[in-house]
Amino acid sequence: MLNPQPGQWFIDGTVGTGGHAQAILEATAPDGRLLGLDADPDTLEVAHERLKTYSDRVCLVNANFADLAEVAHNLGFFPVHGVLLDLGISSRQLEAAERGFSFQVEGPLDMRYSPSSSVTAYDLVNSLPEEELAELLYRFGEERRSRIIARAIVAARPVSTTTQLAEIVTRAVGGRRGARLHPATRTFQALRIAVNNELEALARALPSATSVLMPGGRLAVIGFHSLEDRIVKEYFAREARDCICSSASYVVPCTCGHRATLRIVTKKPVVPSAEEIRMNVRARSAKLRVAERRGFE
Repeated sequence: MLNPQPGQWFIDGTVGTGGHAQAILEATAPDGRLLGLDADPDTLEVAHERLKTYSDRVCLVNANFADLAEVAHNLGFFPVHGVLLDLGISSRQLEAAERGFSFQVEGPLDMRYSPSSSVTAYDLVNSLPEEELAELLYRFGEERRSRIIARAIVAARPVSTTTQLAEIVTRAVGGRRGARLHPATRTFQALRIAVNNELEALARALPSATSVLMPGGRLAVIGFHSLEDRIVKEYFAREARDCICSSASYVVPCTCGHRATLRIVTKKPVVPSAEEIRMNVRARSAKLRVAERRGFE
Protein backbone atom coordinates (compact mmCIF):
# COMPACT_ATOMS: atom_id res chain seq x y z
CA MET A 1 0.00 0.00 0.00
CA LEU A 2 2.89 2.42 0.69
CA ASN A 3 4.70 1.21 -2.44
CA PRO A 4 8.14 2.59 -1.47
CA GLN A 5 10.49 3.30 -4.38
CA PRO A 6 14.24 4.06 -4.59
CA GLY A 7 15.11 7.53 -3.36
CA GLN A 8 11.84 8.23 -1.57
CA TRP A 9 11.43 9.60 1.96
CA PHE A 10 9.25 7.97 4.62
CA ILE A 11 8.34 8.48 8.27
CA ASP A 12 7.67 5.55 10.58
CA GLY A 13 5.89 7.22 13.46
CA THR A 14 5.93 4.09 15.62
CA VAL A 15 9.26 2.55 14.67
CA GLY A 16 9.30 -0.03 17.46
CA THR A 17 12.14 -2.51 16.94
CA GLY A 18 12.53 -1.46 13.30
CA GLY A 19 10.88 -4.22 11.29
CA HIS A 20 8.77 -2.00 9.05
CA ALA A 21 11.55 0.59 8.93
CA GLN A 22 14.05 -1.96 7.65
CA ALA A 23 11.67 -3.11 4.91
CA ILE A 24 11.12 0.50 3.81
CA LEU A 25 14.85 1.25 3.79
CA GLU A 26 15.54 -1.81 1.67
CA ALA A 27 12.81 -0.86 -0.80
CA THR A 28 14.03 2.73 -1.09
CA ALA A 29 17.72 1.83 -1.57
CA PRO A 30 20.20 3.12 -2.47
CA ASP A 31 19.40 6.68 -1.39
CA GLY A 32 15.93 6.70 0.18
CA ARG A 33 15.66 8.06 3.70
CA LEU A 34 13.58 7.28 6.77
CA LEU A 35 12.71 9.18 9.93
CA GLY A 36 11.65 6.90 12.78
CA LEU A 37 9.93 7.97 16.00
CA ASP A 38 9.13 6.04 19.16
CA ALA A 39 8.11 7.11 22.66
CA ASP A 40 9.86 4.11 24.23
CA PRO A 41 13.64 4.66 24.56
CA ASP A 42 14.31 0.98 25.31
CA THR A 43 12.58 -0.14 22.12
CA LEU A 44 14.36 2.59 20.16
CA GLU A 45 17.71 1.17 21.28
CA VAL A 46 16.79 -2.15 19.63
CA ALA A 47 15.85 -0.30 16.44
CA HIS A 48 19.20 1.56 16.51
CA GLU A 49 21.06 -1.73 16.60
CA ARG A 50 18.89 -3.31 13.90
CA LEU A 51 19.21 -0.37 11.52
CA LYS A 52 22.85 0.58 12.13
CA THR A 53 23.91 -0.55 8.65
CA TYR A 54 21.56 2.12 7.22
CA SER A 55 22.99 4.83 9.51
CA ASP A 56 23.48 7.41 6.77
CA ARG A 57 19.88 6.99 5.57
CA VAL A 58 17.93 6.75 8.81
CA CYS A 59 17.29 9.13 11.70
CA LEU A 60 15.69 7.79 14.89
CA VAL A 61 14.14 10.13 17.46
CA ASN A 62 12.74 9.43 20.92
CA ALA A 63 9.40 11.21 20.54
CA ASN A 64 5.68 10.54 20.58
CA PHE A 65 4.06 10.26 17.16
CA ALA A 66 1.64 13.00 18.17
CA ASP A 67 4.59 15.37 17.64
CA LEU A 68 5.46 13.93 14.23
CA ALA A 69 5.08 17.14 12.23
CA GLU A 70 7.07 19.19 14.74
CA VAL A 71 9.95 16.68 14.68
CA ALA A 72 9.88 16.47 10.88
CA HIS A 73 9.93 20.25 10.48
CA ASN A 74 12.74 20.66 13.01
CA LEU A 75 14.84 18.18 11.03
CA GLY A 76 13.82 19.47 7.61
CA PHE A 77 12.39 16.02 6.84
CA PHE A 78 9.36 16.95 4.72
CA PRO A 79 7.44 16.61 2.52
CA VAL A 80 7.52 12.79 2.47
CA HIS A 81 6.18 10.05 0.24
CA GLY A 82 4.56 8.10 3.04
CA VAL A 83 3.88 7.81 6.75
CA LEU A 84 3.29 4.59 8.68
CA LEU A 85 1.64 4.33 12.09
CA ASP A 86 1.59 0.84 13.64
CA LEU A 87 -0.45 1.38 16.79
CA GLY A 88 -0.59 -0.31 20.15
CA ILE A 89 1.90 -2.35 22.10
CA SER A 90 4.75 -4.47 20.74
CA SER A 91 5.48 -8.10 21.55
CA ARG A 92 8.77 -7.03 23.12
CA GLN A 93 7.02 -4.66 25.49
CA LEU A 94 4.46 -7.32 26.42
CA GLU A 95 7.15 -9.87 27.17
CA ALA A 96 9.19 -7.55 29.41
CA ALA A 97 7.82 -8.36 32.88
CA GLU A 98 9.32 -5.22 34.42
CA ARG A 99 7.24 -3.00 32.11
CA GLY A 100 3.99 -4.26 33.62
CA PHE A 101 1.99 -4.57 30.39
CA SER A 102 1.10 -8.26 30.61
CA PHE A 103 -1.23 -10.07 33.00
CA GLN A 104 0.54 -13.33 32.21
CA VAL A 105 3.79 -12.57 34.04
CA GLU A 106 4.48 -11.02 37.44
CA GLY A 107 5.55 -7.40 37.24
CA PRO A 108 4.91 -3.92 38.63
CA LEU A 109 1.82 -2.02 37.53
CA ASP A 110 3.67 0.43 35.31
CA MET A 111 2.52 0.31 31.64
CA ARG A 112 4.32 3.51 30.58
CA TYR A 113 5.82 3.68 27.08
CA SER A 114 8.06 6.53 28.19
CA PRO A 115 9.75 6.50 31.61
CA SER A 116 9.40 10.28 31.68
CA SER A 117 5.61 9.99 32.00
CA SER A 118 4.45 10.80 35.50
CA VAL A 119 1.37 8.54 35.80
CA THR A 120 1.57 4.75 36.05
CA ALA A 121 -1.09 2.04 36.08
CA TYR A 122 -0.40 1.67 39.81
CA ASP A 123 -1.43 5.28 40.34
CA LEU A 124 -4.73 4.83 38.50
CA VAL A 125 -5.59 1.48 40.08
CA ASN A 126 -4.93 2.67 43.60
CA SER A 127 -6.06 6.30 43.58
CA LEU A 128 -9.07 6.71 41.29
CA PRO A 129 -12.50 6.75 42.94
CA GLU A 130 -14.52 3.64 42.13
CA GLU A 131 -16.88 5.45 39.75
CA GLU A 132 -14.02 7.04 37.79
CA LEU A 133 -12.17 3.74 37.58
CA ALA A 134 -15.30 2.01 36.26
CA GLU A 135 -15.73 4.76 33.65
CA LEU A 136 -12.10 4.38 32.57
CA LEU A 137 -12.48 0.60 32.12
CA TYR A 138 -15.69 1.06 30.15
CA ARG A 139 -14.43 3.91 27.96
CA PHE A 140 -10.97 2.61 27.07
CA GLY A 141 -11.50 -1.13 27.46
CA GLU A 142 -15.14 -1.36 26.32
CA GLU A 143 -15.53 -3.55 29.40
CA ARG A 144 -19.24 -4.16 30.04
CA ARG A 145 -18.55 -5.43 33.56
CA SER A 146 -16.55 -2.35 34.49
CA ARG A 147 -18.51 -1.53 37.64
CA ILE A 148 -18.09 -5.03 39.07
CA ILE A 149 -14.36 -4.96 38.31
CA ALA A 150 -13.84 -1.46 39.72
CA ARG A 151 -15.64 -2.42 42.93
CA ALA A 152 -13.43 -5.49 43.33
CA ILE A 153 -10.24 -3.51 42.69
CA VAL A 154 -11.12 -0.82 45.22
CA ALA A 155 -11.96 -3.47 47.84
CA ALA A 156 -8.57 -5.16 47.29
CA ARG A 157 -6.37 -2.05 47.45
CA PRO A 158 -3.45 -1.67 47.50
CA VAL A 159 -2.88 -3.59 44.26
CA SER A 160 0.82 -3.76 43.39
CA THR A 161 1.46 -6.29 40.61
CA THR A 162 0.10 -7.37 37.25
CA THR A 163 -0.76 -10.89 38.36
CA GLN A 164 -2.49 -9.60 41.49
CA LEU A 165 -4.68 -7.32 39.38
CA ALA A 166 -5.42 -10.10 36.88
CA GLU A 167 -6.49 -12.42 39.71
CA ILE A 168 -8.80 -9.76 41.18
CA VAL A 169 -10.49 -9.23 37.81
CA THR A 170 -10.83 -12.97 37.18
CA ARG A 171 -12.38 -13.58 40.59
CA ALA A 172 -14.76 -10.66 40.09
CA VAL A 173 -16.15 -11.72 36.71
CA GLY A 174 -15.23 -15.40 36.55
CA GLY A 175 -13.35 -17.16 33.79
CA ARG A 176 -15.39 -18.36 30.83
CA ARG A 177 -14.41 -21.75 29.49
CA GLY A 178 -13.42 -21.55 25.84
CA ALA A 179 -13.39 -17.74 25.85
CA ARG A 180 -10.92 -16.21 23.37
CA LEU A 181 -9.96 -13.37 25.70
CA HIS A 182 -8.58 -13.62 29.23
CA PRO A 183 -11.01 -11.92 31.68
CA ALA A 184 -8.41 -9.21 32.43
CA THR A 185 -7.61 -8.35 28.79
CA ARG A 186 -9.90 -5.33 28.53
CA THR A 187 -8.91 -4.02 31.96
CA PHE A 188 -5.23 -4.06 31.03
CA GLN A 189 -5.98 -2.47 27.66
CA ALA A 190 -7.94 0.33 29.31
CA LEU A 191 -5.22 1.09 31.84
CA ARG A 192 -2.48 1.08 29.18
CA ILE A 193 -4.44 3.45 26.94
CA ALA A 194 -5.15 5.80 29.84
CA VAL A 195 -1.56 5.81 31.14
CA ASN A 196 -0.16 6.70 27.71
CA ASN A 197 -3.00 8.94 26.46
CA GLU A 198 -3.04 6.76 23.36
CA LEU A 199 -6.31 7.89 21.81
CA GLU A 200 -5.55 11.58 22.29
CA ALA A 201 -2.09 11.04 20.79
CA LEU A 202 -3.60 9.26 17.79
CA ALA A 203 -6.13 12.05 17.21
CA ARG A 204 -3.22 14.52 17.15
CA ALA A 205 -0.96 12.29 15.05
CA LEU A 206 -3.32 11.85 12.10
CA PRO A 207 -3.50 15.53 10.99
CA SER A 208 0.17 15.87 11.92
CA ALA A 209 1.06 13.04 9.55
CA THR A 210 -1.21 14.36 6.80
CA SER A 211 0.47 17.76 6.95
CA VAL A 212 3.93 16.40 6.03
CA LEU A 213 2.78 14.30 3.05
CA MET A 214 3.47 15.47 -0.49
CA PRO A 215 0.62 15.18 -3.03
CA GLY A 216 0.16 11.49 -3.77
CA GLY A 217 1.91 10.51 -0.54
CA ARG A 218 0.19 7.88 1.56
CA LEU A 219 -0.71 7.52 5.23
CA ALA A 220 -1.03 3.91 6.41
CA VAL A 221 -2.37 3.11 9.87
CA ILE A 222 -2.53 -0.32 11.52
CA GLY A 223 -4.90 -0.46 14.50
CA PHE A 224 -5.65 -3.33 16.84
CA HIS A 225 -8.92 -2.47 18.56
CA SER A 226 -12.17 -0.72 17.70
CA LEU A 227 -11.37 2.51 19.55
CA GLU A 228 -8.25 3.13 17.44
CA ASP A 229 -9.90 2.01 14.22
CA ARG A 230 -12.91 4.27 14.78
CA ILE A 231 -10.71 7.34 15.17
CA VAL A 232 -8.81 6.52 11.97
CA LYS A 233 -11.95 5.67 10.00
CA GLU A 234 -13.73 8.87 11.03
CA TYR A 235 -10.66 11.04 10.37
CA PHE A 236 -10.20 9.59 6.88
CA ALA A 237 -13.92 10.01 6.11
CA ARG A 238 -13.90 13.64 7.26
CA GLU A 239 -10.73 14.55 5.37
CA ALA A 240 -11.96 12.86 2.19
CA ARG A 241 -14.79 15.36 1.69
CA ASP A 242 -14.95 19.08 1.19
CA CYS A 243 -17.85 20.21 3.34
CA ILE A 244 -18.04 18.99 6.93
CA CYS A 245 -20.96 21.17 7.98
CA SER A 246 -23.77 19.48 9.90
CA SER A 247 -26.15 17.16 8.04
CA ALA A 248 -28.68 19.99 7.88
CA SER A 249 -26.31 22.10 5.78
CA TYR A 250 -28.04 21.04 2.56
CA VAL A 251 -30.57 23.81 3.16
CA VAL A 252 -27.93 26.55 3.44
CA PRO A 253 -24.60 27.27 1.73
CA CYS A 254 -21.53 25.61 3.23
CA THR A 255 -19.96 27.78 5.92
CA CYS A 256 -17.12 25.56 7.18
CA GLY A 257 -14.75 26.24 4.29
CA HIS A 258 -13.21 22.80 4.70
CA ARG A 259 -11.44 21.27 1.70
CA ALA A 260 -10.64 17.59 1.34
CA THR A 261 -7.00 16.69 2.01
CA LEU A 262 -7.18 12.91 1.54
CA ARG A 263 -8.47 10.26 -0.84
CA ILE A 264 -9.37 6.97 0.83
CA VAL A 265 -7.48 4.04 -0.71
CA THR A 266 -8.93 1.22 1.40
CA LYS A 267 -12.73 1.42 1.28
CA LYS A 268 -12.72 -1.39 3.85
CA PRO A 269 -9.85 -2.16 6.22
CA VAL A 270 -7.32 -4.76 5.16
CA VAL A 271 -7.26 -7.64 7.67
CA PRO A 272 -4.78 -10.52 8.11
CA SER A 273 -5.31 -13.79 6.29
CA ALA A 274 -5.94 -17.04 8.14
CA GLU A 275 -2.38 -18.08 7.31
CA GLU A 276 -0.92 -14.91 8.80
CA ILE A 277 -2.96 -15.37 11.97
CA ARG A 278 -1.75 -18.96 12.20
CA MET A 279 1.85 -17.74 12.03
CA ASN A 280 1.29 -14.76 14.34
CA VAL A 281 -1.80 -14.96 16.54
CA ARG A 282 -1.30 -11.39 17.77
CA ALA A 283 -2.13 -10.18 14.26
CA ARG A 284 -5.70 -11.47 14.49
CA SER A 285 -7.27 -8.11 15.38
CA ALA A 286 -5.15 -5.93 13.07
CA LYS A 287 -6.85 -3.56 10.64
CA LEU A 288 -4.96 -1.53 8.04
CA ARG A 289 -6.42 1.66 6.60
CA VAL A 290 -4.70 3.77 3.94
CA ALA A 291 -5.38 7.22 2.52
CA GLU A 292 -3.57 9.32 -0.09
CA ARG A 293 -2.78 13.03 0.07
CA ARG A 294 -4.65 15.08 -2.49
CA GLY A 295 -2.91 17.73 -4.55
CA PHE A 296 -2.40 21.15 -3.02
CA GLU A 297 -4.76 23.86 -4.23
